[in-house]
Amino acid sequence: GLSPPKMKILESPLTIGELFNVVVIGGGSLGCQTLYHLCKLGMTNVVLLERDRLTAGTTWHTAGLLWQLRPSDTEVELLAHTRNVISSELEEETDLETGWIQNGGLFIASNKQRLDEYKRLMSLGKAYGIESYVLSPAETKDLYPLMNVKDLYGTLYVPKDGTMDPAGTCTTLSRAATARGATVIENCPVTGIQVKVDDLGVKRVKEVETAHGTIQTPCVVNCAGVWATKLGEMAGVNVPLIAMHHAYVVTERIEGIQNMPNVRDHDASVYLRLQGDALSVGGYEHNPIFWNDVSLYTVHIYGLHWMRVFLLSLLVCFPPESFTADHKPLMGEAPEVRGFFLGCGFNSAGMMLGGGCGKELAHWINHGRPEKDMCGYDIRRFHHSLTNNNRWIRERSHESYAKNYSVVFPFDEPLASRNMRTDPFHQVLQEQGCVFQERHGWERPGWFNRGGPAPVLDYDYYGAYDVPKNTDYKYSEILGKEYTFDFPPHHDAIRDECLSCRNAVAVFDMSYFGKFYLTGPDAKKAADWLFTADVNKAPGSTVYTCMLNKRGGVESDLTVSRLEPSPAHHPLTPESNGKRHTSNQSFENSAMCDLCVDSRELLQEVLNSDLSNDAFPFSTHKIVNAAGHKVRAMRLSFVGEMGWELHIPKESCLPVYHAVMAAGAKYGICNAGYRAIDSLSIEKGMDLRPDDTPLEAGLAFTCKMKTSIPFLGRQALEAQKAEGLRRRIVCFTVDEKVPMFGLEAIFRNGVPVGHLRRSEFRFAIDKTIGYGYIRNPDGGVVSPDFVRSREFTLERMGVTYKATAHLKSPFDPENKHVKGIYG
Repeated sequence: GLSPPKMKILESPLTIGELFNVVVIGGGSLGCQTLYHLCKLGMTNVVLLERDRLTAGTTWHTAGLLWQLRPSDTEVELLAHTRNVISSELEEETDLETGWIQNGGLFIASNKQRLDEYKRLMSLGKAYGIESYVLSPAETKDLYPLMNVKDLYGTLYVPKDGTMDPAGTCTTLSRAATARGATVIENCPVTGIQVKVDDLGVKRVKEVETAHGTIQTPCVVNCAGVWATKLGEMAGVNVPLIAMHHAYVVTERIEGIQNMPNVRDHDASVYLRLQGDALSVGGYEHNPIFWNDVSLYTVHIYGLHWMRVFLLSLLVCFPPESFTADHKPLMGEAPEVRGFFLGCGFNSAGMMLGGGCGKELAHWINHGRPEKDMCGYDIRRFHHSLTNNNRWIRERSHESYAKNYSVVFPFDEPLASRNMRTDPFHQVLQEQGCVFQERHGWERPGWFNRGGPAPVLDYDYYGAYDVPKNTDYKYSEILGKEYTFDFPPHHDAIRDECLSCRNAVAVFDMSYFGKFYLTGPDAKKAADWLFTADVNKAPGSTVYTCMLNKRGGVESDLTVSRLEPSPAHHPLTPESNGKRHTSNQSFENSAMCDLCVDSRELLQEVLNSDLSNDAFPFSTHKIVNAAGHKVRAMRLSFVGEMGWELHIPKESCLPVYHAVMAAGAKYGICNAGYRAIDSLSIEKGMDLRPDDTPLEAGLAFTCKMKTSIPFLGRQALEAQKAEGLRRRIVCFTVDEKVPMFGLEAIFRNGVPVGHLRRSEFRFAIDKTIGYGYIRNPDGGVVSPDFVRSREFTLERMGVTYKATAHLKSPFDPENKHVKGIYG
């Protein structure tokens, strides 16, 4: 085996340096990967502290399985980096073997839905050059002779999947890091983390206290696994994860099992890992045991202290694993304390995702943001009202564990800890059949069910722990019918909402959108720097713009409205105290949109303002009276039709809503939800992430490049414009009536050039429409001619469909409808 790296041995308090740029806490997969990648970025004054020995926490017992295909493009890229680090990079750098075994991976499907999911993964893999095959039961038997294939529907085989050795990997990572100048200290438990408050009132990391001395540092990385919550408490940081027992067994020797691929049977919720001439078998049950006190738990490869039960030559182990509310890791800088970073909560995937996430976390620490789109992992995705709510953490983490191997359907929603954040319209919409979605704790309208109310009930833990299971649960039954990769059964209801918007009038509750005031004498200066568009317009104007990061990636697209100064305590305009200030108004005002061709006639009956094009042009706003209540009306549209957005004080929401619905009855008004918005907005087309630039996304018009005004990200855009675009968003339409949901592979003359990021059915023309960023396989510029000059196809679940590529939206390309120009 590998010899341990040369560790710094503690002899006295003085052996710990007085100052380190970064302190990584936790010597498991994420801690070692983060330390290694920090060193690769040139940060060598870094130290890793491990309370016991490396891998002594939860890493030692991990299965070490690496599956290359996941239903997320970002995760596929993260896994690819892990595989590269483990299988080649580390060995080339250190001349040490990590223990990587490329024995392949086999996913078992016992029903059509599961095989459809695997076919989706296979198609996505083609966009990334990942070799995979869908096998019949007979072909599976040839590959894995010991397998009983009688009840199989099919399998997915990925030859270059494999198995990682936790101890070998972490040892090699630490050797590589210390060779670059890092320090690794074992047997050094952290006893406290001190923070300070700077001149602006911001809390920052100051020092780390250990049993052997104090370390001064501006940056702590919490990679403590199931102990991460306790470590966060030391600094006043909420770490919303929970520990659960994860059982697995190790079999006796099995003749003929050598060199067989690892197996995942998702429907049985078990995995089989090749372990020499035996198997390690683990799974995820619906009634996991919560581990309420992990403070005394420590196991490491140098002296095993397993809980052992021998039964029929099986070794049964019950170590703890950490799980989070949405089955995704917790990463990034904590909002409570600057310099306190998280790298924990990996839901049994810490080894698999460790290399990719360690690299991104190191970049986050060194450059202030990750390279990839890590929004789904960023701790800030959870509102602070949730991260310290024990009921929410427990219920949602249980559900994420119980559904660990469930099919990932496009329209799934959680059942746990719902109704945490609602707006004033919630009850009245629920009574009208609203099927709600949950986003960031908010309940927002998804679509409207014709069969009446479908309220979300209290979580029943799927009947576990003697909790009575909900019966006659209409919301759950509706979700169950949505579990398909075909058109969902409520396709027609969503179609009607979309066509009402296109042809008559629809009302959307958009209170879920964030709303902020930027005030003070330097507000203009701040706006010039933050926003890509020139927002220095007259009061009453509204401008669509983007906010970028330093690399030119889009952190947000939004509208900015210039407001008049107002008297004190006015509910629709901010107060200014003479200082630059940003305030969150998302909870104070709700937003309701009336959109479509008849919206002007309808609202003219409700608002006391002339709504003609001359009196109320597109992209303007004003305070008006609606049914006796003051509201701010903005002439905007998110779905490509003429419409108004009404910002309403909370206490006025329902009276205004009822007035609008009463006036709209003769126009055929209907309620509509975000499923309709998704379909309607894709016709106008865009898909944005922090790793996309406005130039790549077709949003160059939002950037004040023709002015001399500097803004964040401008230099990166100028460089990209001069060099030419290496990737570009393209719209695709498919004539065949087939559902697509994103992740479908894009081929140009038979060569993969990308995948769909987003796809919806376009009801107005009865076609599927999708958007994806394509690259030139040769690495060259993706020019308009590159798009126009070849034929494109899309692959969905292994089936190829001819597609038409569009550089502009095929729907109203001149944007006449939003300006009220029809005919």
